[in-house]
Amino acid sequence: MTHVVVVGGGAAGLSAALFTAKNGLETTVYDTDGTWLHKAHLFNYLGIESKDGTEFVEDAREQVDEFGVERHQGVEVTDVADTGEGFTVTTEDGEVDADYVVLATGAKRDLAEDLGCAFTDEDVVDVDVTMETSVGDCYATGAMVRAEEWQAIISAGDGAAAALNILSKEKGEHFHDFDTPADAE
Repeated sequence: MTHVVVVGGGAAGLSAALFTAKNGLETTVYDTDGTWLHKAHLFNYLGIESKDGTEFVEDAREQVDEFGVERHQGVEVTDVADTGEGFTVTTEDGEVDADYVVLATGAKRDLAEDLGCAFTDEDVVDVDVTMETSVGDCYATGAMVRAEEWQAIISAGDGAAAALNILSKEKGEHFHDFDTPADAE
C-alpha cells in the first residue's frame, strides 16, 4: 500500500494527513507539538467564529485519528533521505519507508535543506502550485514555503494541495475530494 509520511502536526500537516488517509492511503504523522497554533486564537479561520488554537489542534488530531492516521506524538524526525524509489524517514525511534513525504515543519526548513530541496531567493523552500519540491514526491507546506504569509488557513490549504496531488498521482488522473450528501441532486 502507498505510504505517506507527514512531518509536522499543525494545520498543514494534519490537513494533508486527513485527505490522504480519508482516501485510502496509509498515512503516518510525526508531530513534536511545536505548532504555532498553541499561541493563537482563531478568529480568521473560515467556518470558525472563535476558537483557541490548542483546542483547534486537538479537534484536528481527533478528526485524522478517525480516518486511521498513525500519529506519533512527541516523536522528532531527524532525517529524510531520498532512496530513488521513495524515502527513508529517520526518527529517534528508528526508520520507516515512505512513497511520499509532506514536510509541514513551519519555518524550520533543515529537513528540506538536508534532502536537497531547492530554495528561493527569499530562503524558503521552492515549490510548484501543488506544493511539490524539486525533489519528486516530496512536498513542503505552510511557513516553509512562504516568507511572510503564515496563516493557519493558508497552511491547511497547502496541506490539502499536497495531498490532492499525491492522490492524483496515485489514481493516474486529477483527483477531487468532494463529498456530497447522499440525497444531493
